[in-house]
Amino acid sequence: MADSETISFIGSTGAELSGVINRPAGPVEGSALIAHCFTCSKDLHTVTRLSAALVEAGWLTMAFDFTGLGRSEGEFGNTSVTSEVGDISRAAMTLIERGAGPCLLVGHSLGGAAAVLASQRLHTLDGVVAIASPIDVGHVRHLIRPESEATIREEGCATVDIGGRPFPLGVGFLDDLEIHDVAEAAADLQVPLLVVQAGDDKVVAADQTNRLAAAAPRSTLVSIPGADHLFTKREHAEQLAAAVIDWLAEIR
Repeated sequence: MADSETISFIGSTGAELSGVINRPAGPVEGSALIAHCFTCSKDLHTVTRLSAALVEAGWLTMAFDFTGLGRSEGEFGNTSVTSEVGDISRAAMTLIERGAGPCLLVGHSLGGAAAVLASQRLHTLDGVVAIASPIDVGHVRHLIRPESEATIREEGCATVDIGGRPFPLGVGFLDDLEIHDVAEAAADLQVPLLVVQAGDDKVVAADQTNRLAAAAPRSTLVSIPGADHLFTKREHAEQLAAAVIDWLAEIR
């Protein structure tokens, strides 16, 4: 039976972040740090199903909530891609302090782009997995209505509707999108990259994932036919997990 531990650590903005470590019952193959998608949480089924499959395959996993989301403290309106990259780095250090890696960095959607960027800071990695992730972090702008972005520019911040839920966003978030080059970070990767494409993704188009895979020197691109952005159907979640586990067997 797997062992689960709820933990907390200090994120990049100084806020206390919430995480969970799941350990397999038997021998440990390695450790995986999982970063969730934009405005989501570690409790989203995309994360929990993948984590459970990795644990079943013998991997220790750690998932956490980015600043201001889920059970983590801090103000989401003050966050950015830079702070997400910093949160991933702090989470990795938390694992390292426990003697557990990470040797695999996994990110979903914008969390995957942030994972590729964060990989430049981490030196314990054997591989990176980007799930339904854009090569351009500015791609997230299509989730923000033009009038909402105009309000943010005029007033410094605004509450915007993303996926039917209200979130505060500041002008710093928009400006920060301009300073990150995921393609360059992917090109500099010293470890293998797995890009998993959702075949029926209405959020991150195939050209984004195709270009991300093409940017890395050692990449594998896998597409899950019919899967939506969140891999909502269990069969698609199982195919996602199988793709990750099979790839791990190939690179180790």
